[in-house]
Amino acid sequence: MFRLAAVLYSLIATAMAGSAVVAVLSAGLVSVNAIVSAAAAGAVLAVPASWLVAQKLYQSKA
Repeated sequence: MFRLAAVLYSLIATAMAGSAVVAVLSAGLVSVNAIVSAAAAGAVLAVPASWLVAQKLYQSKA
């Protein structure tokens, strides 16, 4: 399941970090710190999200 979660992480982290950066930019925060922080937060929050999605995929498989 770890391998599936790792593959899902590459997709989910990209989407979440990108969405966070777009949200920060549309809020008018254009500093480098805000953009990097939003991208890092999206990448960190993608870890449990990808793990949960992998678990759901494994459970529906049985």
